[in-house]
Amino acid sequence: MTLISRQTIDAVFEAARVEEVIGDFVQLKKSGSNFKGLSPFTDERSPSFMVSPVKQIWKDFSSGKGGTAVSFLMEHEHFTYPEAIRYLAQKYNIEIEETEQTDEDKAAMDARESMFLVNTFAAEFFERQLNQSEEGRAIALSYFVERGFTPETIKTFQLGYSPDEWQAFTDEALEKGYQLEFLEQTGLTIVKEDKKFDRFKGRVMFPIHSLSGRILGFGGRILGSSKTAAKYLNSPESSIYSKGKVLYGIYFAKQQIAKEDNCYLVEGYTDVIQLHQKGITNVVASSGTALTPDQIRLISRLTNNITVLFDGDAAGARAAMRGIDLILEQGMNVRVCSFPDGEDPDSFAKEHPKDVIDHYLKENSKDFITYKARMLMAESNNDPVKKAATINDMVNSISKIPNDIQREVYIRSCAQIMDIGEAVLFSTLAQLTQRQVKEAREAFKDPQKPFEVVTHKPKAPKVDIQYELERKIIELLLLYGNQEAEFEDLLLKETESGELELEPFKQQIKVFEKIFLDLQEDEMVFSNEQFKGLYFTIIESLNQNPSDLPQNLVSKVPTDLAEIMTTILMDHERYHLHDWERKNIFPQSKDGKIGQLVNETILSLRCFLIDLKIMEFQSKTNDHEEDHKEILEDVMNYSNLKRLLSRKLNRVL
Repeated sequence: MTLISRQTIDAVFEAARVEEVIGDFVQLKKSGSNFKGLSPFTDERSPSFMVSPVKQIWKDFSSGKGGTAVSFLMEHEHFTYPEAIRYLAQKYNIEIEETEQTDEDKAAMDARESMFLVNTFAAEFFERQLNQSEEGRAIALSYFVERGFTPETIKTFQLGYSPDEWQAFTDEALEKGYQLEFLEQTGLTIVKEDKKFDRFKGRVMFPIHSLSGRILGFGGRILGSSKTAAKYLNSPESSIYSKGKVLYGIYFAKQQIAKEDNCYLVEGYTDVIQLHQKGITNVVASSGTALTPDQIRLISRLTNNITVLFDGDAAGARAAMRGIDLILEQGMNVRVCSFPDGEDPDSFAKEHPKDVIDHYLKENSKDFITYKARMLMAESNNDPVKKAATINDMVNSISKIPNDIQREVYIRSCAQIMDIGEAVLFSTLAQLTQRQVKEAREAFKDPQKPFEVVTHKPKAPKVDIQYELERKIIELLLLYGNQEAEFEDLLLKETESGELELEPFKQQIKVFEKIFLDLQEDEMVFSNEQFKGLYFTIIESLNQNPSDLPQNLVSKVPTDLAEIMTTILMDHERYHLHDWERKNIFPQSKDGKIGQLVNETILSLRCFLIDLKIMEFQSKTNDHEEDHKEILEDVMNYSNLKRLLSRKLNRVL
C-alpha cells in the first residue's frame, strides 16, 4: 500500500476547478461572479449554497459546511482525503505519484473503504465471468444481447454475471486477500455458522453506482423461472448502501439531467439502460422500491423537474401515481408519460429510434395534476360517490404542493376538468390544510393555538463585540493581506506639559504588516483561540511569501480552521457590510479605501479593549481603597486615550 505524494496533491489542487467538481453533483446557476444552488446537505427550497470560482471555495449557509473541492467530496461523497485526491486526479488526468505507506497507515484503513474495495473487485469479477467464461457467455451474455444491449452499453454499465456455483466468487475473493468480514458486510457473501456461499449465485449483475461513480451495491436478476428464488435480489443495507437513498443510473445521468433541466424516472434497471443506449441519458430508476424523500432530494440537487415514465396498463399507471404526492411535497414540478398498452420504457425504447422516442415523450408528457384528474374522472364514470372520492383525492394531492400560487392554479384547472365550483375545492383545500397543521402541532406537542397572541417580547441576541472585531481582522487578512495600501495614521505623542496628542503621518505598507505591527504595539491578543490560530498561520505564511494569496491557505489548514476561513470569505461574497452600527461596531464600507477599513477596525478594537480596562479598574476601587487615587488616575488616562481615538474615528465613543 502506498501514499500519494505531495507533488500530486499540489497538482490536483492547482488543476481542480471547484465549480466544475461541484457542478457534477449540484445544479449551479450563475450569480454575479459566483454560482448558487440548493444545498446538497439539507432540505431547502431557496438556494443558500454558494461557489466562488475566484477564491476556489464553496459555502453552504444552511448547514454551515464549506471548504475546497476536496472537502466537498469528503462531505458529500464521504470520501477519505486520499479518495478525494484520487477522484480529482482521475477527473483531471493527473498521474498519481506514490510513496510507500507505513504499517500504521495500513492499519488506519477504515471499514467503509474496505467495503468499497470489495465491491470494486466483485464488479470486475462479475464482468470477467460474463465476457470470458463459457457459462457466462452462453447464459448471461446471450440474455443481454437478447435484450438489445450493445457491447458498449454492457461495458458502460459494468454489467456482469455471478456463476451458478455456491462459492465461486467468495473463494476467489478470499484467495486474493479480501477479508471475509467485509465480504459479509457488503452482502456479497452469506455466512451461516461454518458455511459461506455467494448471495448472487446464478444471476446477471447490475452494479449500483453513487453520484460520484463508486459502487455501492448490486442488483441481481435470476435467469429462468424459480418458485423459491426472487426474480430480483439487491445487496442488503450496509454502511455504504441504503436502498432508499440511491437511484440506479444517477452517475450516468447527472450531467444530462442538469443540462436538460429534467429527469426521467422509471422503475427498473433495463428501462434505464435501454433509454440510455438510445441517447436519452437523463434517466434514473427507483429500482422497484417505493420512492423515498431521499431519492427525490437526490434528483433535486440536479433539477426541479421530474417526468415519471410508466407502463401503459392500469397497474403501471397506479404504481406510478403512488409516489407522486411525495414528489409534490418536495416542491418539485412533476409531469407524467404513459406508454401504449402493453409497452414499457424498455420495450418502447428497444423498438423505436431516438427521434421517435423524443417526439413521443414530448407529445405525451402531461402535467401530473391534469393527467390524474382526467384519469380519475374517467374511472368514476359519473358515479356521484366515486366522483366525490376523486375530488377529495385530487385536492389531497394539491394540498401537498408548498407553493400557494401553484396550488391555486391547479385548483382552478381541476374545477374545470371535474365540472365543479372552485369555491368547493378551495373550501376542501382549506379544511385539509388546517387538519395538516393541527396534526403537525400535535406531533410536535406545540402548545401554541392558532391566532394565539404572543405577549412577551423576545430578547435581542447579545452581540459579542470583541468576537466580531477579531473576526473582522481575520477577514481583512484573508481578503487584502498581501495588498499594499496607504495608511493615514495619527502618532500618539506626549507634549511637554504631559498631555497626549495625535500627530498625523502616512505610510505605504502591506495590509498584513500594518495589522501585525499595530496589534504588536498595543500588545493586543485574540480572545478566540481559533482566530488566534488563523492569525498566526496567515501572518507566518505572508512573512514567508508576501505575494501569496491568503485564501490559498484554505487547503493547507486543519478542517475546523478551513471552515472558518470559508465562512468568512463567502460571507463577504454573500453580504455587503451592514447592520454593524446596531452592534456598536463601525467599520468602513468595503467600497472605501482598504487603509481606512483596516484603521477603523483596529481602532474599534482598541476602544473596546480600553472600555474593558476601565471597567476592570473601576471594579478594583471597591477592593483596594488605599490604591483608590492611583486607580482613578489610570481610569483618567485611559479615558483621555479613548477620547483621542474617538477624534480619530470621527465619532463619539
